[in-house]
Amino acid sequence: MEIRDVTNVLFIKEEKVLLGLKKRGFGAQKYNGFGGKLKSGESIEAAALREAKEEAGLKMVEYYKAAEIDFADSYPLRMHLFVCTKWDGEVEESDEMIPAWFPFDKIPLDEMWDDDKYWINLALSGKKFRASFVFENNDDLDGTAPNSVVSYSIKVVDSLN
Repeated sequence: MEIRDVTNVLFIKEEKVLLGLKKRGFGAQKYNGFGGKLKSGESIEAAALREAKEEAGLKMVEYYKAAEIDFADSYPLRMHLFVCTKWDGEVEESDEMIPAWFPFDKIPLDEMWDDDKYWINLALSGKKFRASFVFENNDDLDGTAPNSVVSYSIKVVDSLN
């Protein structure tokens, strides 16, 4: 099974994180960061920049890669997580996402992917990490079924190079 690279961007300011409620497609009706699949020939970073603009209306200015998260045993995806702390533009709703700011202590974890509760605080605190998650069901093709993490590993790293 081929693993597909995807991107995810968290925008952070003043102890708040910008998340989007997915309107359609993979993971519909869940809050998530902004991102998605790479286009043909597109780099991971270019895809993150493009998806952030398309889904949230924001041009990333200051950002860094915070994590690589592998879901290969459950979903054939490797997520490249970016944290953005400075951007241009105004937050806008798109045809795919409804953006909303959440204080760090009020993140809607029960309306997000189950793995998020294991790693989001690491990302919000500026840590870099590699992680792997296995979900209970491996047949959730559209990412909308209830699906709990059954095992995981997280390793904080100095660099993702």
